[in-house]
Amino acid sequence: MTPRITLRILCAALLLALSLPALAADGASGSPTKSSDPQGWSGSGQLGLAATTGNTRSQNLNAGLDLKFTGDNWIYHFDASALRSRGVISVSLPGPGGTPVDVNQYRVTANRYTFGGSAALVLDADNRLVSTMRYDHDNFSSYRYQAAVAVSWGHVLLKSAATDLDFEIGPGIKRYRVEGDLANHSAGIVRGALNYQQKLTDNTRIENHLLVEAASFDTFAENTTNLVVQMNKRLALKVGFQIRHNTKLNNTLLLNSTGGTSKTDTLLTTNLVYNF
Repeated sequence: MTPRITLRILCAALLLALSLPALAADGASGSPTKSSDPQGWSGSGQLGLAATTGNTRSQNLNAGLDLKFTGDNWIYHFDASALRSRGVISVSLPGPGGTPVDVNQYRVTANRYTFGGSAALVLDADNRLVSTMRYDHDNFSSYRYQAAVAVSWGHVLLKSAATDLDFEIGPGIKRYRVEGDLANHSAGIVRGALNYQQKLTDNTRIENHLLVEAASFDTFAENTTNLVVQMNKRLALKVGFQIRHNTKLNNTLLLNSTGGTSKTDTLLTTNLVYNF
């Protein structure tokens, strides 16, 4: 995809996103379609920490923030997450006479942060027009960063007291930099998302969020499954399992802990959640 075509697609997406408030105003002047979700602000923050000292030394921290505002015609959403780990790893360094020597060093082993946002215009009870953005920075990935914007059609497949299921699909643009490369690149993508929530008991639910960004150079997929146990109105415990996969490795020199290349990363977390 040439830079000129990429620029045209990006401009079209931005113009469409900028025109959404006008569409909402037109709808409000007539007979607005209201969201069925509770209106106003809602959100949650979560934190997980594990640290060891003594014979072993490690630190693991993950945190997340989720904010949502629901109005008559619009639903705004913002989320952010961070992951950082340090631990003792064995590093091969040149020794006397050039002979490699294995040395234990305390180093950063994971450093990733992401944030994203969306604005959804509610068309009717089941359909909405959604503009999204996502930024992902990972020091231990084949990409130094990935940034994507997209305009999607969203549709509610199922909504009841116990079950929520919806999807989004649409075109977008991704900006990225391959690890070890100084140049930034752009490409068109097709973005898809599937969100599922099932209430198991009065205080327990399971959530699953699938995100796919498909492009000619690579397809990125992320699936997050959470089991949430609500302890009271404000506090909850969450166990999460996340899988991130790239169909191609754009940097064959990227090494994981076993010395090979890996297209798939997994993350298991246990966090304390505060709802507000």
